[in-house]
Amino acid sequence: MYEALVVDYAGVFTDPAIVEVVRAARASGLRTALLSNAERRPLVPDVFDAVVVSGEVGVAKPDTAVYELVAERLGTTPDRCVFVDDIARYVRGAAAAGMTGVHHVTVESTVDELEILLGRKLSA
Repeated sequence: MYEALVVDYAGVFTDPAIVEVVRAARASGLRTALLSNAERRPLVPDVFDAVVVSGEVGVAKPDTAVYELVAERLGTTPDRCVFVDDIARYVRGAAAAGMTGVHHVTVESTVDELEILLGRKLSA
């Protein structure tokens, strides 16, 4: 069902455990993307198939257009994406665009939810 994992930068991807989850997701065949409301592209490891930064594309979360754009850049549709963010309003924006949203509160709860949704082991 799902083809892609999309994560926020600050508050989510900045946690080393989430970096490993994204790495594992990509290794398992999922496409991966970073979606950030930053002005400029952050320096990130080479684990993403797409990086969408609001300052570069001119549209920001929670506007549904930015979620649609990241899905398009991943070669899929929003309903095939799971989006993770620590800001609930941005998770709701992703859901409004058709993505399945995960509100990141703790690494453990996020990993548990992702493993259930994606049907694969993402942690050690």
